[in-house]
Amino acid sequence: MTDWLKTVDEFLWGPGTLALLLGTGIFLTIRTRFFPWRNLGYALRTVLSRDARQAGQGGVSPFSALMTALAATIGTGNIVGVATALVAGGPGALVWMEISALFGMATTCSECMLAVKFRRRNRRGEWSGGPMYVMRDGLGLGRLGAVMGGLFAFFAVCASFGIGGMTQSNSISGALNSACSLSPKVIGMAVAALSLVTILGGIRSISKVSAVLVPAMAVFYLLSGLAVILGNQEQLPAEILTIFRCALSPSAAAGGAAGAITASMLDAARWGIARGVFSNEAGMGSAAISAASAAGGNPVRQGCISMTGPFFDTIVICTVTGLAICTSGVLGVLDASGNPVDGAALTILAFRTVLGPLGGDFISAAIVLFAFSSILGWEYQGEKAFEYLFGTRRLPVYRVLFALAVFWGAVEQLEVVFRLSDICNALMCIPNLLCLLILSGTVAHDIRAFQREADRSRRRASPAVLTVFSPAKVRKAGRKS
Repeated sequence: MTDWLKTVDEFLWGPGTLALLLGTGIFLTIRTRFFPWRNLGYALRTVLSRDARQAGQGGVSPFSALMTALAATIGTGNIVGVATALVAGGPGALVWMEISALFGMATTCSECMLAVKFRRRNRRGEWSGGPMYVMRDGLGLGRLGAVMGGLFAFFAVCASFGIGGMTQSNSISGALNSACSLSPKVIGMAVAALSLVTILGGIRSISKVSAVLVPAMAVFYLLSGLAVILGNQEQLPAEILTIFRCALSPSAAAGGAAGAITASMLDAARWGIARGVFSNEAGMGSAAISAASAAGGNPVRQGCISMTGPFFDTIVICTVTGLAICTSGVLGVLDASGNPVDGAALTILAFRTVLGPLGGDFISAAIVLFAFSSILGWEYQGEKAFEYLFGTRRLPVYRVLFALAVFWGAVEQLEVVFRLSDICNALMCIPNLLCLLILSGTVAHDIRAFQREADRSRRRASPAVLTVFSPAKVRKAGRKS
């Protein structure tokens, strides 16, 4: 069975799907006239503004919605996934990870704004939305759209149990068992209990924890990673050149800290794009489920806020991890069996070059925090998909099953679960991307309308607020004039 799952997994995540992912991002970037790139500064200012932290009736604040989405995306992929990409694709994979994120911003912006546009309130008065609602209500395909939405929701539920619950708790169990020799059963019960306590409060509880945990752990990790880079700053210029040379060389290339790692441009592109997508999840539709929970009525504004997710996740955090590994000189180091050190062990080696033995302890702690935040983020996304299929009355069943999956993941080997999770992710991704391509005209139309309104507001505002546009500042300027 494992071989069969491996074959299906490799087929679904083959060049065709990766080309569809990157191609959709490129197409949407061009179709929206490079809106994400031109408005990244505005998006970052909006995320950090006071308005973004204000919640509304039946929804959480836009900032909290973004943190819930980032809770699911900022995880072990930022530590383990980057190391795997560099070993398999060479140092140049880091460039392709960033390229996938640059175009993934348009994908995330589009899927999140559509989720807000077609969301609806549930029986509890909460906002519910995501690609499943967009497929059912936005495509105009009748029963076919409803079937697509149902299948997407089913695979999202399966993925939440697998990649969201079992694999993340397995990472926590492995890290704590190595660092503290704790029993996997004890770890599993503790993580399951903490998860259940948090998720019983619904999106407000999850978003409050995420709004504190995600920024704190990200800043803590970034500062440590930057310390490693600065500690090896003499190698930084040469390694940056090596990274770009390996990313663009058509033949096998290695150099600098790469050591025994050799990979062609195609290898770098394949692994960089694949790991980038797994890290920021642009195109999978999962971030759109969290975005739909945000208060506020403008879909494009929420799309702007949400598109900073791939920026923070990949262009910032993954880049720091990649540069720390490359400048530390550990890429290509062989283990006792003669194979290149990979995964978390490689990142630990990199951090130890500057931080010493504490580097290993720090990475273990980061894995625990990142994985726990992913459990919370994925639980909410899976819960909303479950709600779409079965309604709100059966949500306690999902929450109990999710907690059991978290416990099981901590005590069992999960090779089959990893494969099944990858397959479910691909089966979420493909219909979501097709939906985005079909509705790209709607996305472009709404973005142009948003920009026209922004331009009119700028003209009405005083010159003092022209450089930093936000609806609140424009209204304040209007009252003063």
